[in-house]
Amino acid sequence: MSESLVVVRDEGPVRWLTLNRPEKRNALCAELVIKLKRALREAREAPARCLAITGAGPVFCAGADLKEMQALRYTTHEENLADSHRLAELLKIIAEHPLPVVAAVNGPAIAGGAGIAIASDLTIAADDATMGFTEVRIGFVPAIILNFLLRSVGEKAIRDLCLTGRRISMEEAQRLGLVYRIVPHAQLADAVAELGAKLKQVSPAAVAATKQLFLKLRHLPLDKALLLAAEENASARRTEDCQEGIAAFFEKRKPKWCS
Repeated sequence: MSESLVVVRDEGPVRWLTLNRPEKRNALCAELVIKLKRALREAREAPARCLAITGAGPVFCAGADLKEMQALRYTTHEENLADSHRLAELLKIIAEHPLPVVAAVNGPAIAGGAGIAIASDLTIAADDATMGFTEVRIGFVPAIILNFLLRSVGEKAIRDLCLTGRRISMEEAQRLGLVYRIVPHAQLADAVAELGAKLKQVSPAAVAATKQLFLKLRHLPLDKALLLAAEENASARRTEDCQEGIAAFFEKRKPKWCS
């Protein structure tokens, strides 16, 4: 097993979190999930403007560690449930993180690996990468990942992906809305850096609040959603960042964000 399962490095405004288990195709063993959750939580205090998750070696993430899953068949339901909750919590942390999370998909993103990609705010993929929700091919169910798919893609497309377990190209994933941008493999890190530079120009507090609104508004009835949006709109006007942004606009200068 790799010495450090998650390698953390800062490059300008981007904090990179690299899944570092290439000998196992970066499969999500329990320890790797725990380490990645820890790295995500620690990044809340980082000076970064966005997080980028990628994989060491030629694979982004091959999903669950099947050897661990095989061993879990001999354990109790409660132990299996605890393991399932670890993955669910990981994807929730990614989705709710105050910083924008970018999945830099450098190779195949399969099952739980695809889940990490779609739970992220944006997915930038190498043109030779693939994606697949392949659980049914081993008699498994993509239960946790379905929560994120249902918030991203039309149901007919989801049925196709999850009932057949087929792999798709990044071009098809982009057409379905699962991928933000496709670049040549060698340009993946540059594309993330370019996005990080754009995010450096905007208010971190406003970005975090906007991310929370995505989660809150998604399934509210329109009248309740508009009431919540009006409250958020009114509160945002009084923040220091909003006042600074308006002042900077009129003074024709770059804003100095307070957050």
